[in-house]
Amino acid sequence: MKMTKRGFTVSLLAIAVNNMSFAHEAADPLISMVSINQLEQRLNNDSQSDDLDISSWNADVWLGKNLGKLWLKTEGEFVDGQRVESELQVLYSHAIAPYWDLQIGWRGDFNQDQNQHWFAVGLQGLAPYFFEIDSALYFGEGGQTALRIDAEYELMLTQKLILSPELETTLYSRNAPKYEQGSGLAKIDAGLRLRYEIRREFAPYIGVNWSKKYGNTADLARHATSDVETMEWLIGVKLWY
Repeated sequence: MKMTKRGFTVSLLAIAVNNMSFAHEAADPLISMVSINQLEQRLNNDSQSDDLDISSWNADVWLGKNLGKLWLKTEGEFVDGQRVESELQVLYSHAIAPYWDLQIGWRGDFNQDQNQHWFAVGLQGLAPYFFEIDSALYFGEGGQTALRIDAEYELMLTQKLILSPELETTLYSRNAPKYEQGSGLAKIDAGLRLRYEIRREFAPYIGVNWSKKYGNTADLARHATSDVETMEWLIGVKLWY
């Protein structure tokens, strides 16, 4: 069968478009990562708590392509083998600028006495001078709103020895005695971890973590006989694959 010049041109365009589609898929493959940022054992500086077995975790899992990903974030703490608090976030993350992602989704807090659910809107990325920022605004029940900002920096002492300071601040819009949440500045957590990368994917570390509650949140904690300020020494491991 004789092919016209027009038909030949259409065929070439179809082949080109098809090849471009395959090239695009190859250039933007489906990728994933599991990162256990903190898996650690803690020792409380309070002599009354020295006999407690305290362990905690902080981990991320993401799956997706270059611009859009599904993120899972989780953290929590065990005391004497019993889970006292944990958090899970399920987020859709979309790149909006070089090194910055907008994240939207759900956060759930699961504590011993009650659970709390939030709608989350966050911004995560790399700020100038290589500060890693993870900030989010949370909208909860009863009109409660929370703002949390986490900043971390990695100082390369050697090719394998890395000092990592971290600061996290939490604020609430109103008092919620049920959850020990007070309006205004609620809590500051500051940590310092020194890790040694045996491999890039496996790095044990030692460190210290300080935490203090403020304002109405501190008053609610005292009323519930909870700790207002803690200092903990820790040993742990960071790994990813």
